[in-house]
Amino acid sequence: MWEYSDKVKEHYKNPKNVGSIENADAIGEAGALSCGDKLKIYLKIDNGIITDAKFQTFGCGSAVASSSILTEMIIGKTLEEVKKITNKDIADELGGLPPEKMHCSVMGHEALEDALKGYFGENKTQEVKSEEKIDSKKVICNCFSVTEKEIVEAIKEKNAKTLEDIRELTYAGGGCGRCRENIKFLLDKYAPAQELSPVQFVLKVNKVLETNVAHELGKDSGGIELVDVKGKDVFVKLTGTCSSCKNATMTLKNFVEAQLKEHVDKDITVFEVK
Repeated sequence: MWEYSDKVKEHYKNPKNVGSIENADAIGEAGALSCGDKLKIYLKIDNGIITDAKFQTFGCGSAVASSSILTEMIIGKTLEEVKKITNKDIADELGGLPPEKMHCSVMGHEALEDALKGYFGENKTQEVKSEEKIDSKKVICNCFSVTEKEIVEAIKEKNAKTLEDIRELTYAGGGCGRCRENIKFLLDKYAPAQELSPVQFVLKVNKVLETNVAHELGKDSGGIELVDVKGKDVFVKLTGTCSSCKNATMTLKNFVEAQLKEHVDKDITVFEVK
């Protein structure tokens, strides 16, 4: 059960500055409905000062609270002051957020950043490019403020080879997950995949099933057992409530197989054994 501060609860129950601004001087968006969270922020700017801010959001209570507190933080501030606000500032202003909900403060920061870049006519492209040098200041993971340099150091100096390794060493990728593609790019560039022996492959598959998959399935009294591995084909048996679940095929493909592809090998295919 996640713990929320009184301030989060207050801004969720009684959000401030909800709505839109007609003829807004700047509008920013972040998130996507397909991911479950989306935010649109409207700014009124006069002589370099934000005189009004409103928001519309679709998401959880933390998303509403983060958006609400953000509008209060920026009204009356100069653009230069607002530019310095980070997602951590938003979370701190709320009295903190659970790690699993830090992406809500990130979404608020990204929407604000989007609005300001549109106002100043700046280029919004921030993806890692292959021709760029390692940037010690570029933040790859906004949830935990992890830079490109820190991720590359984890790969080169601490032998990180997977997204899971990066999360354990730097926390990057442990929040909203939007940075994972960029982390994968850095892993592919600086830590070329090493071929596992058949025994290593089976052990890694079993570890992911036991730590990542079984833990989640267990929340609904379900479980999973590794039955066999043939090449990149993994055969498993669902147990508990999962064994009779009508969405078993979806669980196997969208969760179990996805976890193994992410943490072990992208060519893995999972099959259910009854």
